Amino acid sequence: MGGVTNARRAVETDRDPGLQPERTRLAWRRTTLSFAVVTVLAMRLALEGDRSGTVLPAVAVFLSALAFLAFLRLAHRRIQRLDASRPSTMPPSMAVAVAGCTVAVAVFAATLAR
Repeated sequence: MGGVTNARRAVETDRDPGLQPERTRLAWRRTTLSFAVVTVLAMRLALEGDRSGTVLPAVAVFLSALAFLAFLRLAHRRIQRLDASRPSTMPPSMAVAVAGCTVAVAVFAATLAR
């Protein structure tokens, strides 16, 4: 039975601790790219519609761009924190801000889709 315990310890210590932060960093980059595409599509929808004389499309484009820039900044801060030797967990305030940016762009797009 001692051999099983030693083998289990060898497997646990062979794990590279740098892989998880790298996967998380790549996931943040993919999410940022997806967010950019959604923002561009929302802006395109705002500019395509025949709403001449209304301020709604301009406001929606501005707010979508603002939400994307806020999300980009938050993602960049998170990626920088992952570069530490022992990355910290994401603070709840940052998680709420990221979710808020995502919901904001969804609301702007839904408002323009009508």
